[in-house]
Amino acid sequence: MSFDITATAKRAAAVKHQIAGITSAQRQALLLLIAQNLLDNVPQILAANQKDMANAEAAKISSAMLDRLKLDEHAIHNIAEAVKQIAFQPEFLGSISNMQPQASGIQVGKMRIPLGVVAMIYESRPNVTIDAAALCLKSGNAVILRGGKEAQHSNQALASILKQSLHEMSLSSDIVTVIPLADRDVMATMLTLSHTIDLVIPRGGEGLINYVTEHSRIPVIQHFKGVCHLFVDKAADINKALAILENGKTQRTGVCNALETLLVHTDVADEFLPKVAKMFESKRVVVHACEQSIGYFKAALQANEDDWHAEYLALEIAVRVVKNEEQAFEHIREYGSGHTEVIVTEDFSLAQRFVKEIDSSVVMVNASSRFSDGGELGLGAEIGISTSKLHAYGPMGAESLTTQKFVVFGDGTVRE
Repeated sequence: MSFDITATAKRAAAVKHQIAGITSAQRQALLLLIAQNLLDNVPQILAANQKDMANAEAAKISSAMLDRLKLDEHAIHNIAEAVKQIAFQPEFLGSISNMQPQASGIQVGKMRIPLGVVAMIYESRPNVTIDAAALCLKSGNAVILRGGKEAQHSNQALASILKQSLHEMSLSSDIVTVIPLADRDVMATMLTLSHTIDLVIPRGGEGLINYVTEHSRIPVIQHFKGVCHLFVDKAADINKALAILENGKTQRTGVCNALETLLVHTDVADEFLPKVAKMFESKRVVVHACEQSIGYFKAALQANEDDWHAEYLALEIAVRVVKNEEQAFEHIREYGSGHTEVIVTEDFSLAQRFVKEIDSSVVMVNASSRFSDGGELGLGAEIGISTSKLHAYGPMGAESLTTQKFVVFGDGTVRE
């Protein structure tokens, strides 16, 4: 199969004004139609996903990748619900803020506008196809989606629903394109199309993101790995800490907001780590422990430098005992990936310091890292979690896919 990405991008650029120019009510109606069409086509989506799952299992891909790939009826309902949440979010396109009169007599403000054409490159997770499309449509952007080969059948089934919905709203199907093959040459060409594509967002493994960053002539939003830390302070409620650790590490391992490193204040190590060891043993968590913590675990491995950098995406974790909060903060600054960091403490002043001094895209106090998700943070869904600060930082919802232009009002005003 051949695919002309250059022509596809040109067509997307040619029709981007359609999605940018429809009314708020029409945009909401389009998204609600997508949600309903998803629910009306559950059997077809599941049949396509089962083909992908069978191929993936035959290829012996990792359990983490299988977890990301799998869809069931509940998952499709959740995807549709996320689209509805996006649909009902307040309108922001066209809003003008900070309108201020100037001494010259003009009034100056800034209007929220779409970016134009957004390209999304991602792996395995078919829900991203709908999440990304819905967020781009809400923000008035055309979108080109390139999923991984593992989810090709699922993605094309979802693409047909997106195209159907656009057609039913009398909009061009070129507003949303799901590339029908995972060809590296197609992706390489796409990354050169700076005249028709305005932004590229890679979402997947570190290798994919490095490749896109190194080869793209288009601005890139980077979503690097999630090395998420939990710091249990000496003033922590131990029961809260254990529940947050269990949820963050074991609820779902193959996601970027799962915990990968546990830091424990030395003053509570004797009380906390035996409870951790018991829980980890029951969950079959592999532990990489520092010299001070290894004795608390029956079968821990000695942690090395690589473990502090590791994103395991598995029932595996690094554990370190720290002498104080300064050492914990220093560890996070050195090894954190800018994704999500958590502290458990009842010390309000220390919690405030953590929030202020830890420079990650999401910082949490006494809450599970699993909440670092666009849907949980009120965005409806996310197109990715940016770990670079330009032009967005953290989970990116619809408004993050816009920019602002200056608007000036005068009354025949000329510059003196």
